[in-house]
Amino acid sequence: MRRAVVIGATGQIGRVAVGALARDGWEVTALSRGGGRDDGWPEEVRVGHVDRADDTALATAIGDGCDVVVDMVAYGPEHARQLTALADRIGSAVVVSSVSVYEDDKGRNFDTQAEPDGFPEYPLPLTEEQRTIQPGETSYSTRKAGLERELLAAGDRLPTTLLRAGAIHGPHCRTPRELYFVKRNLDRRPRRILAYGGRSRFHPASVTNIAELIRLAAARPGSRALNAVDPDAPTVEEIAAAIDAVMGVTVEDVLVDGPAPSPTVGDTPWSVPTDVVCDMSAAEREVGYRPVARYAETLPETVAWIESRLAGGRDWREAYPKMAAAYGDLFDYAAEDAWLAEHRP
Repeated sequence: MRRAVVIGATGQIGRVAVGALARDGWEVTALSRGGGRDDGWPEEVRVGHVDRADDTALATAIGDGCDVVVDMVAYGPEHARQLTALADRIGSAVVVSSVSVYEDDKGRNFDTQAEPDGFPEYPLPLTEEQRTIQPGETSYSTRKAGLERELLAAGDRLPTTLLRAGAIHGPHCRTPRELYFVKRNLDRRPRRILAYGGRSRFHPASVTNIAELIRLAAARPGSRALNAVDPDAPTVEEIAAAIDAVMGVTVEDVLVDGPAPSPTVGDTPWSVPTDVVCDMSAAEREVGYRPVARYAETLPETVAWIESRLAGGRDWREAYPKMAAAYGDLFDYAAEDAWLAEHRP
């Protein structure tokens, strides 16, 4: 039986990927800091308590060897070197990266978007041939680029599939972009302000589709980088409408041409001045990928998860502290109402 070791198994993607591999006939060892087990996993899945920073513990968990290591949490060159140091015991690897490693032909990327005229203008659709940001220690994107550089360079010793994920969504997410609309609907906000005319597209990536890519790449080892996104890239306005449909509400969209009127008015987690839409042809060609779910089809489970986290009037900052740290005040209703009173009475 083929053996898979999954690092970060109880995270958002790991929970689904472990189940997908186990049901595909893999003997799976699921590693996490807490050593927990997801209720949806088959009973034969083994679990282990491993801190990623502990090289010895990881080596012990891998044991005499495995056919594939699936790494959800690798983040920087040191994690790449940690994996390649075990190459004599690992057949291949599948490692989750990010579309944020891309930069446009003028050197603009996700790190420069706060600068005047700094948001990248990517070709549409964005393919894996697009140039990537220089590795470094300054940001999430530069560290992911360093991770990729090291692993691709070691492809002769450890064939690795890098999955460049878009805007990841699904249950157990610590920064769910859908929260922006779910909480507004729970708070019965009759209107919402959307920058860029609600037309922004930042390609989502379902954990279900990423898990399918992991399953396929594990069975077809290679040294490559593949985009990992959904088959569709809905606009912000379409995402909001899909969430409304799940929750059974009707909300009026107030569309603003151009950027958000202020940092807390109309700036959703998907709002970008230029589209980020990825091509999936390489994944289809390299590993035989076919998507298993469209964005709207996954929403009921995502919405239910967010609602459960906010049950009983729980403060959203307590439920999603990482979201608050990343995006600031997403629900400044006083500022929204003041702007609406002045511009859309």
